[in-house]
Amino acid sequence: MRPIEGMSLLITGGGTGIGAGTARYFVERGARVTICGRRQDRLDEVAGQLGPACLAVQADIARDEDRRRVVDAAVAHGGGLDALINGAANMLRGPITGLSEAELLDVFHVNVVAAMQLTGLAVPHLSARRGAVVYFGSVHTRRAYPGASPYAATKGALEAITKVVAAELGPQQIRVNCVVPGAVPTDLNIRAGLFTQDEHDRRMQAIAPYHVLERVGTPEEVAESVDYCIRAEWFTGQAIVIDGGLSLGKSPF
Repeated sequence: MRPIEGMSLLITGGGTGIGAGTARYFVERGARVTICGRRQDRLDEVAGQLGPACLAVQADIARDEDRRRVVDAAVAHGGGLDALINGAANMLRGPITGLSEAELLDVFHVNVVAAMQLTGLAVPHLSARRGAVVYFGSVHTRRAYPGASPYAATKGALEAITKVVAAELGPQQIRVNCVVPGAVPTDLNIRAGLFTQDEHDRRMQAIAPYHVLERVGTPEEVAESVDYCIRAEWFTGQAIVIDGGLSLGKSPF
C-alpha cells in the first residue's frame, strides 16, 4: 500500500463530522489536506487544530466556480492531488406525499451532481498521481428508515456511480470506491433543522444496541476505511461497509 506521508487530499464537507475526522486522521499521518465547506467558522476551527498541513477553503460545491476554485487550491496546497474525498452532503426527510420538486433537486444537486462534477474536474490531477476518488454511501441503503427516501436515494445513486466511474477511470489508473458508514455522530440532521443536539444525542444512544458491536462509530473509524480505499492499489469499484454490524439487521429475539 502507498504511504500516506506526502499525499495531497481534498475533502469536501471537511469542517464537521466524518469529513473533519478524516482530515485529522490523514494530517496526523503526514498528508497535506485541503478541506472545504460553507461555514468558515467550522473550517477555521478544524484547520486551527491541525496546523499548516490543513488548508481551509470556504466554498459551496453546488456552484461550479467554487468547485473549480477548491480543486485548484488543493492542487496548489499539496503540489498535486492524490485523492478526492466527497464528504459534503445535505439531508432531506419527509413523507413521499409531501416532498417538493425543489427540495429533491437541491439534495440531489449537493449529494450527487456536485460530487460527480468535482470528480470530473479532479481527473487530470488524479491521473497524474494514479490517485483515488472516494464517495460516501450510507446505511440508509441497507436499512429502511421511513421518511428518509430522498437521502437514501442520493446515497444509492453514489454507490451505482462508484462502479461506473471506476470502470471508466480504471484505464487512467484512478481507483474509485464508496465507504458506507453506519451510525456516526455528525451534525447533518441538526444542520438540516430536524433535531436539536440533545435529540440527536438521544437518537445515537437509542440506535447503538442495533449495531452488532452495540455502539455507534466514530469519524476516525470511518477514516480507516477511507485510508484503505485510497492506498490499496488493486481495490476499485467497491462499496466497503463500516457500520459495526448495523446493516446485519440483528434481531432482539
